[in-house]
Amino acid sequence: MKTIVICSGGLDSVSLAHVVAQEGNLHSLLSFDYGQRHVKEVEFAAAAAKRLGVPHQVIDMRNIGAGLSGSALTDDVDVPDGHYAEETMKVTVVPNRNAIMLTIGFGFAAAQGADAVAVAVHGGDHFIYPDCRPGFIDAMQTMQNLALDGYANVTLSAPFVNGSKGDIVTAGHAAGTPFAETWSCYKGGNIHCGRCGTCVERREAFAEAGVDDPTTYADPDYWLEALASAKDS
Repeated sequence: MKTIVICSGGLDSVSLAHVVAQEGNLHSLLSFDYGQRHVKEVEFAAAAAKRLGVPHQVIDMRNIGAGLSGSALTDDVDVPDGHYAEETMKVTVVPNRNAIMLTIGFGFAAAQGADAVAVAVHGGDHFIYPDCRPGFIDAMQTMQNLALDGYANVTLSAPFVNGSKGDIVTAGHAAGTPFAETWSCYKGGNIHCGRCGTCVERREAFAEAGVDDPTTYADPDYWLEALASAKDS
């Protein structure tokens, strides 16, 4: 199964790339610049491709991203602090982002003779992001079967869609993922802030997996406060 991995440069997608590479199925990495304030993540995707010895293509979606307004990732909106499953995190939704990226990924796979497109969505994304849920993954596969009918057979692989981010850390660790060479923070500073939803989720995932977190955070202990607050609410 020659597989194109949609790779942002974050912990989840880089781990998935290493897992697929370990299985001997990695075709290439595909990344997107959609005007995200943490676009530095793409540099980590490029480093992963070089490390794994596969091609890496970056699609310039900045004009499209400019039209997907209202998100804290692409607009002049503050990225909220707190637990990733809080209602306030919905401001980080970029409408239809995964649908757009996966559609391009399927097109690339069909054109380049790849068998699958892989994406690292997981169960922790379900509350906030509708295009990370199992129903969306199933519907995307159905749509692409119709779109490519008679031309190509491309499978959508989402191995963690019913799992947790901790499961991704466990799998990534087993596949030798250098976690320090991944970027999660939505604020895009010099180091991970430790306070945004994705930093909190990252910290919690390492704790769940029982794997040492090599990441440097500006506020390394905030995740415990955010977790306690989420449990009380």
